[in-house]
Amino acid sequence: MEEWGYVADDLCCSETMRFELKQCLKYASLCGVDVEGILRSMYENGDLPCPDRRAGKKRLLELKNRVCDGDGIIDKVAEYREVSLATDRIFIEKEIEKHPRTEAILSRFPGADVELIDHYKDVYYNASGNANNKRKKHIILAKKKDDRILPGAPVCQDFDESYFYYTSCATGCLYDCEYCYLKGMHPSGDLLIHVNIEDTFREVEEMLTEHEVYLCLSYDTDLIVLEELTGYVSLWSEFVRSHPGLLAECRTKCARNDLWDKLEPCERMIFAFTLSPEEVINAYEHRTPTLLQRLRCAKEALDLGFTVRLCFDPMLRIPGWKEAYARMVDTVNEELPLAKVRDVSVGTFRISQDYLKRLRAAEPNSAAVQYPFVNEGGVYGYPANRQKEMTVFLSDKLRGYTPDIRIDTLA
Repeated sequence: MEEWGYVADDLCCSETMRFELKQCLKYASLCGVDVEGILRSMYENGDLPCPDRRAGKKRLLELKNRVCDGDGIIDKVAEYREVSLATDRIFIEKEIEKHPRTEAILSRFPGADVELIDHYKDVYYNASGNANNKRKKHIILAKKKDDRILPGAPVCQDFDESYFYYTSCATGCLYDCEYCYLKGMHPSGDLLIHVNIEDTFREVEEMLTEHEVYLCLSYDTDLIVLEELTGYVSLWSEFVRSHPGLLAECRTKCARNDLWDKLEPCERMIFAFTLSPEEVINAYEHRTPTLLQRLRCAKEALDLGFTVRLCFDPMLRIPGWKEAYARMVDTVNEELPLAKVRDVSVGTFRISQDYLKRLRAAEPNSAAVQYPFVNEGGVYGYPANRQKEMTVFLSDKLRGYTPDIRIDTLA
């Protein structure tokens, strides 16, 4: 920031404005926007320096708009796509040491160091931070004692369901998406698995005696990626099929095709595929399958009678975002029978103010994370006009292929 100190002075910046300017310049540097050229033109046009702070706020907003809509670049390449469940250390709460699922998971890692602990928080909340995402993950096996079923968050789509909840049978992901809110929410990048899923089932059954339930199963992990370790997708699929009042969503970026032969289709068990342009996948969604791999997995699911949802969420405002998302929708239409898709969700990047600070600390060199977001009611995201521009653009593009497709939009 020292290099650009004169700009802050010429904008008559308050401390808050200085922070906003610093974030704007950092984003410009990360995505290759010619901020020097933008500033030069502002000085040549007489827009800088400003006579007072009121004028400075207007010019700072103009600078942010020009930077964020500038011709930047994304020059990252995809990292190794494969993920691995291998681990060299497993922590186990003493209370569930003899649980059948604990023993089954342990049998998969005969060479791992095993340590008994009193409570998972003793390990999980004393972790060395989400730098853990860069090393081989440890596994923590624990008992879920409370908060098994929680109300759906306002920043998540409810698809107009009256009783919207989510559950977390596992936390942590084998993928490494730079913008993932888990890096801001949790202190550890390790896998935390709650082995007592039967207690969650009982709690859902109690709720179903009072009303129907719409339950999201995989917000805090990608359960399909962990299936060979936990078997939770199969268990949830069976549970949903035997409980008529339950509608469940399992969200994934996975592309494994060996799962469908193990499951029986059920209209109320939704498999929701998160899709992004290949540019976003290559730059920010490390170790995840390609767009084509995800689409072909979704097509196989559709062909076999499974219920499929497509999630274009979160949309990222990358340089050239319109062209990238238009190409993505063209590819989706080429690969999938869109008329068979149950519905679609469209949303832009958003994250709570508490999580963003930790996420930025975990990903200091990610343009997707360092974008100069605005805070509206404790949630950081793109400015409202940009949110609307993005969601309307993508929704219109989808409806151009399938006019009657149901789209749930949340900016």
